[in-house]
Amino acid sequence: MKEEIFESYCEAGRVAAKVLRHGASMVRAGVALLDVAETVEDQILQSGLGIAFPINISLNADAAHDTPSPHDDRLFAEGDMVKLDLGVHCDGYIADTALTIDLGSQPLLVEASQTARDNAIAQVKPGISIGELGAIVQHEIESRGYKPIANLTGHGLDRYTLHMGPNVPNIKMNGGAELEADMVIAIEPFASTGTGHVSDRSRIEIYKQIEKKPVRMPAARKLLKNIEDNNGLPFARRQLELKKPDLALRSLCREGILYGFPVLGDILGSYVSQFEHTLIVTEDGCIVTTA
Repeated sequence: MKEEIFESYCEAGRVAAKVLRHGASMVRAGVALLDVAETVEDQILQSGLGIAFPINISLNADAAHDTPSPHDDRLFAEGDMVKLDLGVHCDGYIADTALTIDLGSQPLLVEASQTARDNAIAQVKPGISIGELGAIVQHEIESRGYKPIANLTGHGLDRYTLHMGPNVPNIKMNGGAELEADMVIAIEPFASTGTGHVSDRSRIEIYKQIEKKPVRMPAARKLLKNIEDNNGLPFARRQLELKKPDLALRSLCREGILYGFPVLGDILGSYVSQFEHTLIVTEDGCIVTTA
């Protein structure tokens, strides 16, 4: 890996870790989710780096893809299991990191995903298979009485590319891709009190451009102009500088130009915890950029 690329990954990781800690310090009962989201994303921009994706603030049974709407009035409450998942990029080189804040009393659930992440990272080196990493994650979560979420995975990262192979499973699997030096991956275990399987909710606040082609609707053209500097990275509805974007969003999704990410959650009444680090595989181990 070229030195300048390595330094960009590390700078993104340094900022991501700092901003995530500050965001976590804000999470307490009575605080607005929107205030945390706007503060965190403002801090990323003030650092001189870019937002790789809208901060995910997922509560309780929800595991991923939730972020505040433009006029969101939700407040954190006692008992909430809060996941903060954020991304920062430096010239397109991404750091993806997450943690869980327990506003209730479920420390073992938090420990399950955190220890699974850390113990998997401890075994990262060239030649280890993603299946072996998944086995570590599954063991740590199940040994504490919870279920790993089988249909969510860690993932590879590249310039302006948030998700790519190899996918790092949260369950044991035979074989799979082997890690190589200079790979950049995110390891992100999810532990659940529910079924260990997430499904789509109806709520969609995060979108991504997946196709480029001409559009007729003026509002749709304006929206695409609004996101042209994203380089294909995801954006939130609240980040658009448009008064009424919903019609344009629906139109662009129907035409296959945008994709909307539904909130992903386990069964209602369950709780999910998540931890994540980004790391660079080295010749003899790895460097965690978001520590």
